[in-house]
Amino acid sequence: MPIVQVEILPRSQELKRALAKEVTKTIVNVLNCPPDAVRVIIREMPPENYAMAGVLAIDKK
Repeated sequence: MPIVQVEILPRSQELKRALAKEVTKTIVNVLNCPPDAVRVIIREMPPENYAMAGVLAIDKK
């Protein structure tokens, strides 16, 4: 049973549904397993808990 974890900044339910669908489809195609064997864990992190190049995502414009 493949388990995929994706960490993202907050997104809409609609985008998370699309992400789960596409990740599942890719895992099924690459690993040749049934879709019901694939688990996708989406972890959202608040923008104040993520930084790139020393700048918090919440401070980026």
